[in-house]
This record gives sequence, C-alpha cells and structure tokens, in this order.
Amino acid sequence: MGLSENSKGLILAVASSAFIGSSFILKKKGLKRAGASGTRAGVGGYTYLLEPLWWAGMVTMIVGEVANFVAYVYAPAVLVTPLGALSIIISAVLAHFMLKERLQKMGILGCITCIVGSVVIVIHAPQEHTPNSVQEIWALATQPDFLIYVAATVSVVLALVLHFEPRCGQTNILVYLGICSLMGSLTVVSIKAIGIAIKLTLDGISQIAYPQTWFFLTVAAVCVVTQLNYLNKALDTFNAAIVSPVYYVMFTTLTIIASAIMFKDWSGQDVSGIASEICGFITVLSGTIILHATREHEQTTAPGTLRSFLNLVKFGA
Repeated sequence: MGLSENSKGLILAVASSAFIGSSFILKKKGLKRAGASGTRAGVGGYTYLLEPLWWAGMVTMIVGEVANFVAYVYAPAVLVTPLGALSIIISAVLAHFMLKERLQKMGILGCITCIVGSVVIVIHAPQEHTPNSVQEIWALATQPDFLIYVAATVSVVLALVLHFEPRCGQTNILVYLGICSLMGSLTVVSIKAIGIAIKLTLDGISQIAYPQTWFFLTVAAVCVVTQLNYLNKALDTFNAAIVSPVYYVMFTTLTIIASAIMFKDWSGQDVSGIASEICGFITVLSGTIILHATREHEQTTAPGTLRSFLNLVKFGA
C-alpha cells in the first residue's frame, strides 16, 4: 500500500524544515563574515554575495524550499506550514553551538512544546482536495474574500516599506519580518497553484498554455525575491534566535489564513477536528514564544524585540 497524499506532504515538510533550519545558521555566519569586511546587509550592503558560507546557506535554503514547494502540492497548508516549527528547533540548537546564542533550559521546553503541537496538527490535519485545473485555482483566487485579503496585504506591505522601514526598520524586528510574512502568505498560495499546475501537466493535463499559470509564477517570483531581501536584513540586524521564532509565528499565521480563505482547507471538516488543529497550532505558537522569551538576558530589553514594539505602541514613542 502506497503512502497517502498527506503522508508524502508530511515527509517533505519535515525534510524541508531540517534544511531551512540549518540555512538560517549558515547564512547568519556568512553575513557576519561579510559584515566584518564590508557594508552590512542591514544597512544596504551586498558584500555577503561574495561570501561562500552565505551561498552555502542559500543553497541549503533552496533545497528546503523545493521540498516545501512539493509538500504543498500533496498536503494542505494547515498541515505543511505549522511543521516549520521544526526548523525553529534546529536553528535554535545550532545557534547555541555555532553562534554562541545561548539556548537556556526553558528553551528546551519550548522545543518540546513545538513538537507536541506539531504532532497534534498532523493527527487532525484535513485531507487535501486538489483542484482539477489552473482555471479552477484562478476561480478560487478571484473570490471577493480572497481579493480583499490580497488588497489588505499589499497595502500593509507598502506602508511598512515606505513609511516604517526608514524610521524604525533597524530597531523594530516586526518591520522586516512583517514584510517577509505578508509577502510569504501570497508566495505560498501562488507556489501551491504552480505546483498543482505542474503536477497536472506531468499527469498529461497540460496547464502551460493558460495565462493564469504564468501569472501565479510571476507573483511567486516577486514575492520570493522580496522575502529573501528583507529576511537577509532581519538576520543581519537581529539575533537569529529571535528572528526564527518571530518569523515563524507571523508567517505561519498569515499563511494559514490566506490558504483557508483561498483553498477552503477546513471545508467539510467537523468542528472537533478544526478545534484540535487550532489547539495544536496554539501549542506550537506557545513553544515559539517560550523560545523567544529564553533568549540571552542582555537581549530582553534590546530594540527590535516584541517587548520594545509593545512599549512603542503603549507610550506612542
């Protein structure tokens, strides 16, 4: 008996997390080396492009993203995306040994919590409902509710890039990661559409001639380039042990929302199953918060943390 579609997606998602978690560390080390001999990426430098270690991290990330890409073809985003928590565990552990960014005892609890939440999500994940053509996917993408989501996303990204980045991009981690996460949610739904189109084409139902296929490809390319640019800035400016969990929380939440709106991931699932998935997701988020809270003591009040952002909101500074 062969593996189910969800099982294939699960295996690919776990492998993807392993590669991506490692890539964070390789890229961080490459950015540090490049910053020591040239202009840092966080202030607009591109000397990291000459650093082999950064490219090793990039290749590792690409391998992970390819595995993630294929995982979305076989399984719904509500299953694949939360498993990115495994990449947080890997990057946090590697950062402890390779970057000397300490993972304290409570961090271990955070790792365990992430794993438990991931298991709950896997057990209760809905089965994938694959569209039969790219035109069917286009019909889903042009639903009024999803168009509203896209318009809101683009508006917020423009506000972050044009208004907030020049003012507080170097001191507030949520600026860079907000851009990454919002664009990432659009990347995922576009990538899923492309993956389904490729799968259908390989099955003998060509989707190449449809302009919608190329539209999704263009959107995905633009979003990926934007994500990489701002993720580099975030990694170069802030602690990797902070970037990974905060990025995961924001990216995963927005991706699940986008996918649920466009692909109706929870359609046909009973209330108990949906509730279990939400509880699993909250458990994973709790684990990432614990990891974030157990960063080194000197970082607890540093600019760019979630606490500093909340203080800005509270006092209007």
